[in-house]
Amino acid sequence: MPQHKSAIKRVRQSEKRRQHNQPQRSKMKTLVKKALETTDKERAEEAVREATAYLDKLAAKGLIHENFAARRKSKLAKHLNNL
Repeated sequence: MPQHKSAIKRVRQSEKRRQHNQPQRSKMKTLVKKALETTDKERAEEAVREATAYLDKLAAKGLIHENFAARRKSKLAKHLNNL
């Protein structure tokens, strides 16, 4: 357990941020998974578009690294082209 005031505050802040970020990461994983599981071309295009936009949004906010978003978007595009 932290002893200094600043360390106690950092624990509070990090827990608050974790609780805020976790649902967003979960939504990202769900969108990507849904897009990869879709086999219908039209639905897949919509799902990939939605997932790509959300990945860009999280990368812009700094929640995920830009390269991580790029890898996922590449994977989604590859899946879409193989349909």
